[in-house]
Amino acid sequence: MNSFEQRLLPGVLQACSDAADAILDVYESDDFAVEAKHDKSPLTKADMASHHSLVAALNKLTPGIPILSEESADVDLEQRRDWRRLWVVDPLDGTREFIKRNGEFTINVALVVDHVPVLGAIAVPVTRTAYTGIVGQGAHRWHDYTTPQPIETRRPCASPPVVLGSRSHANARTRAYFEMLGEHALASRGSALKFCAVAEGEADFYPRLGPTSEWDTAAGEAIVTAAGGRVWMPEGKPLRYNARETTLNGDFLVAGDPEAEWPVPPPAD
Repeated sequence: MNSFEQRLLPGVLQACSDAADAILDVYESDDFAVEAKHDKSPLTKADMASHHSLVAALNKLTPGIPILSEESADVDLEQRRDWRRLWVVDPLDGTREFIKRNGEFTINVALVVDHVPVLGAIAVPVTRTAYTGIVGQGAHRWHDYTTPQPIETRRPCASPPVVLGSRSHANARTRAYFEMLGEHALASRGSALKFCAVAEGEADFYPRLGPTSEWDTAAGEAIVTAAGGRVWMPEGKPLRYNARETTLNGDFLVAGDPEAEWPVPPPAD
C-alpha cells in the first residue's frame, strides 16, 4: 500500500514542474528587475511567479495543510504552533545564481510533520531534473519530472572525501574549517544542489557555517536522509522545523555516510 507521502509525490512533482515553467518564463526573458527584500537579499519576478504557482498547487493537493513559504514568511509562531503538518517551501532557492544566469537555482518543497521533514522535493528548472526523498522509503532523481532513478549516498566516503562549499556564501570561518578537515577535494554547487550532490553520492560532506532559513534546508534534509545520509547541528542535535519564533537555522553539517566522523566546527565569534 502506498504511504500518504507516496500518494502526494506525483502532485508535488507536477507543482514543481509548473513552478519551474513560471521561473523559466522570466529567466529566458529580458525582464530581470531585481528588488531587495527586508533582509537585503534579492527578489525577482520569478520568485513571486513560482510562489503563487506552488501555493495554488499545494492548496489544491492538500487543502488542509498550511504552507510556510519564503515569500509569505510573516506568520508568527502563535499562529504556526498548532501546525502539526505543514509545507515548507522556497519558490526560488539561489536567486543570486538566477541573476548570474548560471543555472544553479532550485525549487524546494518539503512536508514537515512534528518538526521533522518527511518528504522533500528539489527541482532544477534549467535541466528539468528533480530530486525527491521520502524518509524511510528511499530517494530518487527524476528526468523531466516523470522518470525516476534510485539514488543513495556514498558509503564509505571517497578517499580523499569530496567536500562541498558554496559559490555565493563562502566565509572566512568556513575556509578555516576546511583547513581542519585535512586532505579533501573541494567542490562547489549553488543553492540546494549541495544536498542533491550528497544524496546521489557525488559528494561526501557539506558543512554550512552561517545563517540559512528552514525553507533552504527542509527539502534537502529529507532527501539526504532518505538516501542514507545524515543532517545535524555541530552540537549533535537535529534541526527542528516550525518549532521557534525565528525560521533561521544555526550551523549544520550534512554527511553521506552517517558513520563517518567529522571535526566539530569552531564556534562563531
